[in-house]
Amino acid sequence: MSWGFETDAEYQKVLEWADEFVTNEVEPIDQVVTHAWDMKDPLRQKLIPPLQDKVREKGLWATHLGPELGGQGFGQLKLALLNEIVGRTHSGPIVFGAQAPDSGNTEILAHYGTPELKDRYLKPLIDNEIVSCYAMTEPQGGSNPVEFETTAVLDGDEWVINGEKWFGSNARFASFYIIMAVTDPEAEPHRRLSQFIVPAETPGVEIVRNTGVWGHDYEVGTHAYTRWTDVRVPADHILGGVGQGFEVAQTRLGGGRIHHAMRTVGLVRRSLDMMLERAVSRTTRGKRLGDQQMVQEMIADSWLQIEQFRLLVLRTAWRIDEENDYRKVIKDIAAVKAAMPKVLLDVTSRAVQLHGSLGVSKELPLGKWLLESYHMGLADGATEIHKVSLARQLLRGAEATDGLFPTYHLPALQEQARAKFAEELAALEE
Repeated sequence: MSWGFETDAEYQKVLEWADEFVTNEVEPIDQVVTHAWDMKDPLRQKLIPPLQDKVREKGLWATHLGPELGGQGFGQLKLALLNEIVGRTHSGPIVFGAQAPDSGNTEILAHYGTPELKDRYLKPLIDNEIVSCYAMTEPQGGSNPVEFETTAVLDGDEWVINGEKWFGSNARFASFYIIMAVTDPEAEPHRRLSQFIVPAETPGVEIVRNTGVWGHDYEVGTHAYTRWTDVRVPADHILGGVGQGFEVAQTRLGGGRIHHAMRTVGLVRRSLDMMLERAVSRTTRGKRLGDQQMVQEMIADSWLQIEQFRLLVLRTAWRIDEENDYRKVIKDIAAVKAAMPKVLLDVTSRAVQLHGSLGVSKELPLGKWLLESYHMGLADGATEIHKVSLARQLLRGAEATDGLFPTYHLPALQEQARAKFAEELAALEE
């Protein structure tokens, strides 16, 4: 049996470099660049590409991808540790070539794209010459694929797409969309759907409006409500086969949820660091805040939640590496996704409370992170869905008893024990 929590010395040096680099080079950019995905922002184009070059030189560019795609092929455990550092910033993921939704879309294209689609879209996406949008959720169906109504019908050598999509992240910056649509309404629920790549300039693709999100104070929102009217794309723009849409979606979600979770760990650690600084800096009634027992409880509870969640995420990442099959780790991934929003909500709420009026002001990022916890409870499937999935997985391994009382009923266990040790008990009675 092998068991340990240490990181190998060579990779620890990599993490230390990343930590210093993010602190000194990336975090300041967050204060001056409005949105790191906006390729038309001249300040973004001046500041971010040079940092991306430094990451490439260090061999840390797009580390979620294999060497054949220009990445390092890091396993999920290494990725998790790196994302913990990168995730405490807005610009960090794009500086390291691992930003959502592009990171997941590159995996889809790598697995299911034709050579022509890879040449046209995959390389520039990996190189961050362009960004993309994943158009999955719908106004009436949310994130449940079996409720989707957007259709794609084959007409000669083209697919014709009609419908509406809701909350497409970064659509207004995107050069192309990956869209999920119904191709066979009569098929079984998870075989009804297929996925397609659609250039953003295709006629019939309309951004109805760019929806803003509380806590994201951009002049124009970045989550689009889109309408698709007789949108025609070539027949070879399907990703995977007809009816493989659900399978394709799973390719991008399993590992992505681990990356997102460790980025969340980075955020809540920042919240705790803020709490600690505040607790030893401010006084009330002649005592530091940190000397007050209720403040100490808030700090202790926060540290416990962070460490428990972090260990769950790292163990899940390790299991993914060991099994090399997301389906075998579906229970663990669901648990990570279900736990993530509450950790961010709880720790950030305490940090807001400890900072008083400053905590709810826009002079600290805590209010934004607090609202982000609700966003996390919806992205990639609602928390309740993942709890149901987790419970079902656990129940599958449970065995029912035929007896009137459960197998752990104490009178029955005592009777079994007396039978097992009958000779010893009899000897004591003589």
